[in-house]
Amino acid sequence: MISFSLWDIVRNLAIGGALTLLLSLVAFVLGGAAGLLVLFARIGKWRVPRAMAQMHIELFQGTPLLLQLFTLFFGLSLFGLDMPAWLAAALGLTLFTSAFLAEIWRGCVEAVPKGQWEASACLAMSYGEQMRHVILPQAMRLAVAPTVGFAVQVVKGTAVTSIIGFAELTKTGSMIANATFQPFLVYSLVALAYFVLCYPLSHYAQSLERKLHAAR
Repeated sequence: MISFSLWDIVRNLAIGGALTLLLSLVAFVLGGAAGLLVLFARIGKWRVPRAMAQMHIELFQGTPLLLQLFTLFFGLSLFGLDMPAWLAAALGLTLFTSAFLAEIWRGCVEAVPKGQWEASACLAMSYGEQMRHVILPQAMRLAVAPTVGFAVQVVKGTAVTSIIGFAELTKTGSMIANATFQPFLVYSLVALAYFVLCYPLSHYAQSLERKLHAAR
């Protein structure tokens, strides 16, 4: 058994936590950018992009994240593509995030009263002008709270990437627990670390929801 002091355990978990935070940030930023493209395709007037966007959303919402990661990490190797664990984790979470954010934002766009569309149409605005000047500003206000809330799910979703060998917080905790034979201590610290990462986001989402509701 390798001797680990409490400081050694905390220090190594902090490294895993930093990787979890970095992976969450990459997945959320890239997933948000991709989700915006999927959103515009989903609510657009052209049938083919709309159908492709719907297929994307249904595929990544309707299959487990673990299966998506396995497909990227192991499946692509069948075609001679050797994908590192970190790249498979980032790509898998990005695609997963894009599907959910696109659907969250679509709901916010559709929540804008129909009268806003009609009023902007009466001003002879084009579809693009309606979206840019009237619909999206209102939808963004509605989307802030659920978007921040979904960020919590992204952080927790990074734990699944430990299955393919990415050394984030959960994987780091597993390796330390195997080395020290102190699973209760190690996994308690891992749980505490996730709480420290997720609680501020969850609390912030609730605070935003209250503020935006009160401002209506």
